[in-house]
Amino acid sequence: MINFYQLWQFCQQQFLQIVAAIIFYTSIPFPFISGLDFQKVAFFAPSIGLIIGAILGLLDIATSYVGIPVLTRTVLVVITWIGITGGLHLDGAMDTADGLAVGDPEKRLQVMTDSATGAFGAMVAIAILLLKTATLSDISTNRCLLLMAACGWGRWGQQVAIYNYIYLKPTGKGAFHKQAIQSYTDLLPSWFLLSSLSILIWIINPQDLLLSIVMVIAGSAIALLVPAWFNYKLGGHTGDTYGAVVEWSEALFLCVMTIF
Repeated sequence: MINFYQLWQFCQQQFLQIVAAIIFYTSIPFPFISGLDFQKVAFFAPSIGLIIGAILGLLDIATSYVGIPVLTRTVLVVITWIGITGGLHLDGAMDTADGLAVGDPEKRLQVMTDSATGAFGAMVAIAILLLKTATLSDISTNRCLLLMAACGWGRWGQQVAIYNYIYLKPTGKGAFHKQAIQSYTDLLPSWFLLSSLSILIWIINPQDLLLSIVMVIAGSAIALLVPAWFNYKLGGHTGDTYGAVVEWSEALFLCVMTIF
């Protein structure tokens, strides 16, 4: 027999954890809610990515409806993309680039903690934003769903980094993420959720079967390879590299999608 009280308690707990994840990963304003637990926000990161992608997609549809040209509305989407996340992940990508530019591996973490942005960080930010703008401008169909997929797979890559690789700092904003992703089974719910999004594209248009398959393969591969590359270069991950994984995975995913 179903215990409706326990079910209600579970649903309420899940809702509060999703709200905590939205507050942590985005700049979307929420009223004060007491008792939020931020220790497991990483588990919901791909779901938050889908929400961000949906908001961006709706903005793209609305600006298209009023007749704004594709390049202009793409720039508006990318700017909004930065605004929704508060530049959290882009800042991590910039700090990571500055760290990797240092020849001495022992000084890289020290450079990455410096709040000042170096030349390499600025160049990487420009490269990522140009890639996103160019790729989205080249995509004419399924833009909303592809934005959702890019944001989702980028954050699944973050989960892969959290689970597979050591955290290089004893403390930091990313340190507690290890508590949320402790087993490969913690990766599976989001993987199936993102794969379902690809199936949705195929359901909407059966001629897009190849696109649906490529989305799953490309999303999975990029989300596995990007964290592995940063681990190879740094010997582990930090909160900054988690952000870099998100940004580069999003950009590279959209690059692949332009082919199809």
